[in-house]
Amino acid sequence: MMPADIPPAIHERVVCSIGAAAKYGVPANIILAVAQKEGGKPGQWVRNTNATYDIGSMQFNTAYIRTLARYGIGTADVAQPGCYSYDLAAWRLRGHIKNDRGDIWTRVANYHSRTPVHNAPYRAAIMVYARQWGSWLSSRFHTYDTLTVTPQTIATVNNAPVTTAPVIAARPTPQASPVRVAAVAKRAPRASAKAGGVNPYSSPIRVVSYNPSGYVPRSIAAVEE
Repeated sequence: MMPADIPPAIHERVVCSIGAAAKYGVPANIILAVAQKEGGKPGQWVRNTNATYDIGSMQFNTAYIRTLARYGIGTADVAQPGCYSYDLAAWRLRGHIKNDRGDIWTRVANYHSRTPVHNAPYRAAIMVYARQWGSWLSSRFHTYDTLTVTPQTIATVNNAPVTTAPVIAARPTPQASPVRVAAVAKRAPRASAKAGGVNPYSSPIRVVSYNPSGYVPRSIAAVEE
């Protein structure tokens, strides 16, 4: 059960990020932090100085999307509303965390750029946002499990059962169901949610099922940027 106080403007972001976290074994607060930093919206195209565009809620760059064209993934897929772009972003983050070098935050910031001058400020912002989202989530859910950003995070990602990228199906599956979270919403934040009261990098969400409508699994190799 989702808490009732999620602002409508970020409802899709929160629901889709939690679902994507469950599918790809990436801490939910990391996905939410990246989504906040990217600051995209469905259908949005932002022109860059190098004549590429960042598209949709998770601001996928057109140069990156071109590498996915052979798998049937195009600009329309990442521009549309709904959870698909969050699933694809979580799959991509999983690849960075699992395969890249550097500390966890540098790996996450590779979502934006591997170039140090661009990676460093993105990394700093993601660390702050992830701490804030960790506190926000922990204040609204009783959880059975917590993913913590430590060296064990990489092991968690490596052991996640899903290794395929999300690919859009021709039509929704009739048995599709929404996100179900193994948590009970609270009426008021706990005292531990205040500054200093929770692990600053926690992602205290454990989703026990997620059957997104309109997707089918398809095995593809991770693509280096």
